[in-house]
Amino acid sequence: MTVPFVDLHAQYLTIKQEIDRAIAEVIAESAYIRGPHVDAFEEAWARALGVKRCVSCANGTDAIYIALRGLGLRPGDEVITSAHSWISTSETITQAGGRVLFCDTDEETFTIDPADIERKITSATVGIIPVHLYGQPADMGAIMAIANKHNLWVIEDCAQAHLAKYKGQVVGTFGNVATFSFYPGKNLGAYGDAGCAVTNDDRLADWMATFARHGGKGEHVMEGINSRMDGFQGAVLNVKLPYLAAWTKARQRIAAKYDELLEDVGDIRKPEVAAGREHVYHLYVIRAGKRDELWKHLTTAGIATVLNYPKALPFYPAYAYLGHVPEDFPAAYANQSRILSLPIYPELETEVINFVVGQIYNFQSESDGWTRRRQIARSS
Repeated sequence: MTVPFVDLHAQYLTIKQEIDRAIAEVIAESAYIRGPHVDAFEEAWARALGVKRCVSCANGTDAIYIALRGLGLRPGDEVITSAHSWISTSETITQAGGRVLFCDTDEETFTIDPADIERKITSATVGIIPVHLYGQPADMGAIMAIANKHNLWVIEDCAQAHLAKYKGQVVGTFGNVATFSFYPGKNLGAYGDAGCAVTNDDRLADWMATFARHGGKGEHVMEGINSRMDGFQGAVLNVKLPYLAAWTKARQRIAAKYDELLEDVGDIRKPEVAAGREHVYHLYVIRAGKRDELWKHLTTAGIATVLNYPKALPFYPAYAYLGHVPEDFPAAYANQSRILSLPIYPELETEVINFVVGQIYNFQSESDGWTRRRQIARSS
């Protein structure tokens, strides 16, 4: 058996007629850049989240940059963000003229540690970018309390957390603005790059929309950038959005199955979900003491896995100038050598999950002498 990490074609086949029709409409209308399909998606996504405004753009990275510029980031301003994330979260801070302040993460949830946020705040700190990593919300109650106490703005990085909830409230609705990626592999993915920023602040939304479209079409009120969602992506997202809730439940069922089968399996640590948080499992990330050996074993068995992410951000060459050492981020540093993302997508079948976990059983038995405590078939 060969197991892909994600199977986008399997999803396409379930909605093929709708997708093909939507793409044909874009071609027939020559609605290639923005246009009615993008406008419709902006309105639909705002309604789905319960926010006033959605400003579409070319990708999730641009969305963070645009939000930072819209909030008035100035040279020398410091922005706190997670040491464990994709580099889009931090590189945009620097690109927008600010300085990155990395924070350690909670060891169990991989999300930013509010206590470390409090420790890192200086007189130059202006904002916080928490990341809802892998699909689990950050501790937004604690984060917003800190932000309000210190008069800081908050950008929620929701690139991996479409429809995730914190204490019943959808992420992306806590801070001043939130950003989303619709990269093809996301829970709500386009067929190319696409992204957006959402907010309840009309002034901010208007500024971001103008800035993302060359500073205003027809009359340029500022120097902007070219970051527009194309019509094909808007059309695809409009087709997919009504299915997102069901796909999310499917991911949660798959994660629950993994949780059941991986209970007490050697030194494997399954994902922990903090109280009051609804994880949407963009990724299902385990931790293993012999991660690299397990990774190789699964690859040999035909199972695709991914390291998300192999290094905490402060330890990449791009941030060597900050001079960080492992002791600065003990949880993020420890997890970078243990994390492994297993295959997960809504169409993943129980038989395939059993095969994946069976190979993990085999590895644990061969490497540690661990004895299987139950047969996978009994729990299928």
